[in-house]
Amino acid sequence: MSFGSERASPPRGALAGMRVLDLSRVLAGPLCTQMLADHGADVIKIEPPAGDETRALGPPFDAFGHAAYFTAVNRGKRGMALDLSKPEGQELLLELLQGVDVLVENFLPGTMARWGLDYESVLRQRYPALVYCAISGFGTDGPLGGLPGYDAVLQAMCGLMSINGEPESGPTRMGIPIVDHVTGYTALTGILLALVNRARTGEGQRVDATLFDTAMSLLVPHAANWMYSGEAPRLLGSAHPNIAPYDRFACRDGQIFLGILNDRQFRRFCEHVGLAEVWCDERFATNAVRLRNRDELRGLIEAAISSHEREILCADLMRIGVPAGAVNSVPQAFAQAHAHHRSMRIDRGEYHGIGVAARLSRSPGAAEGVPPAYGEHAQQILHETGLTASRIEQLRESGALPQRIGT
Repeated sequence: MSFGSERASPPRGALAGMRVLDLSRVLAGPLCTQMLADHGADVIKIEPPAGDETRALGPPFDAFGHAAYFTAVNRGKRGMALDLSKPEGQELLLELLQGVDVLVENFLPGTMARWGLDYESVLRQRYPALVYCAISGFGTDGPLGGLPGYDAVLQAMCGLMSINGEPESGPTRMGIPIVDHVTGYTALTGILLALVNRARTGEGQRVDATLFDTAMSLLVPHAANWMYSGEAPRLLGSAHPNIAPYDRFACRDGQIFLGILNDRQFRRFCEHVGLAEVWCDERFATNAVRLRNRDELRGLIEAAISSHEREILCADLMRIGVPAGAVNSVPQAFAQAHAHHRSMRIDRGEYHGIGVAARLSRSPGAAEGVPPAYGEHAQQILHETGLTASRIEQLRESGALPQRIGT
């Protein structure tokens, strides 16, 4: 790994010393590179002249005019802007890649080649140790290769909407952009695998992460159920296709979710809520028969817990080994004592964000730094690269080095 200069905050974590050029925008790529930054990498976010689209996806906006969406996936990075459609911008990118470990981009396939920056014929030849991660909707080849893809479109195309929602609502988009999120994690995994391989061989490689592949991979266990039974999955709301009771249920003061996986947990639950006779009923004796009789079982459970306060019931059930939790709003989720204990909310001056999910004992990383303003660190980064003041001025005059969004 190369050792970059000072990042937005002092480097910490397992990836300290790694330098990353982040050409990606919107969600999957920036989320991937933010996780790299959280664990110590020096991430340089290079935006196009128009800026990352998510800067404008508000309200709400922070005190500096950044959309909350943008702040969610760009902390801890240094930022500059570059017009890669100009020869001067292309030449500068090649210079910036000196000593870089990882490049992440999510342009339409073929865009980098059109700019003379193709991985196989240009970048790999010049920087053989570079790990190059391309994030796209469908990849470069095949019937849909090279076409654009957005999260919700992939949810629809890949069957995710068909298994999400109530029978009354019909297929429903998931409330978070789950395909983008998991593609970010897929890209991160691929990058780390490539770095492990590079440590053995000395050679980098191309990492291909697509929204299509990610969305298809999320169909567990529904795809396996269909492959083995021949029956297409159907809408079940919050219920599980293979387990019962595994669903939302109403208490006196709101809903809870019961996650009862086995007969032992079911028996404990029944004994706790006064349904001992249900445990002994042959209609509910095993998971297989509970699935067949899930509607009747649901009525019995809701009648038994309708007078309970949900927080007390869930706490009691968890203590006896029965997973249960209140169905919380987002503010309620962050208000939980355990969320505070795990530092899952970050409040630092004007910055607010979500904490780091991966915890390492010896190199923990940290949610440090704030999202960069447009072009904020250009001067610093270019000086580190060895550019003279006159060269920087020439780049600005050529338009390759924008200073304000849209210029």
